[in-house]
Amino acid sequence: MLDHDECERARMRRDPAYDGRFFTGVRTTRIYCRPVCPVRPARATNVDFYPTAAAAEAAGFRPCLRCRPETAPFSPAWKGSRATVERAARLIVREGALDGENASVEILAARLGIGARHLARLFAHHLGASPLQLAKTARIQRAKRLLDETDLPMTEVALQAGFRSLRRFNSVFAEVYRRPPSAIRRSCR
Repeated sequence: MLDHDECERARMRRDPAYDGRFFTGVRTTRIYCRPVCPVRPARATNVDFYPTAAAAEAAGFRPCLRCRPETAPFSPAWKGSRATVERAARLIVREGALDGENASVEILAARLGIGARHLARLFAHHLGASPLQLAKTARIQRAKRLLDETDLPMTEVALQAGFRSLRRFNSVFAEVYRRPPSAIRRSCR
């Protein structure tokens, strides 16, 4: 819940610490703003506070053209291309978007609404790694966790971690850890 007095103080001070945490709807103009809006503040009696821009719009307000509430901190527009990279990384790590038989960077990029080359450029810029490298690291980390926490056979560990074959699992694991997965499992025991 929003504390009305705290929001009012932040609005009057144009406190940047509150930017993106609430939005101000002015009843007389039917416009909503960020707390840091440079326009002359409206009277406190004409103001309502909303936790999100969507809530202000649902109440019938339109966005301010000066402070552009759609670019408030933590919104996808504020994050810019980083929001796309975060979404792609989430799809790769949590959903295994590059782990299946028919999975590819092209399909992932199409799902995000951009081209594969642009996705690769964004990953290089924001993460310093490619989507395939991120997927490989996520698979290895899942496999290592499975080796540490379960007694599953190696084939099952490889498949559950997202590898398509035991041979590929052994090869990548040895490349990353400089030893085979069985040696890692023995050292954990």
